[in-house]
Amino acid sequence: MFFVYIVQNERDELYCGYSNNIERRLAEHNRGSTHTTRGSMWSVVYYEAYRAEHDAREREKQLKFRGQAKTQLKRRISQSLQRKT
Repeated sequence: MFFVYIVQNERDELYCGYSNNIERRLAEHNRGSTHTTRGSMWSVVYYEAYRAEHDAREREKQLKFRGQAKTQLKRRISQSLQRKT
């Protein structure tokens, strides 16, 4: 399985990626192993599962480079993006 995921940091910034292992990838983000997410603690707020890597890559591209796709997803998961107080 391949996963497209959205992670959120304590400053409410979002990052979208894909991986075949979300737990490993989240640990890499939190260790600072990736340039784009260095310096923050991240948590998974959303993911989608795909059998084919190609499908996951295409969905990741939609979310990263087509503003409307990301906007629609953020609207759908708005409650998940709110911090618990």
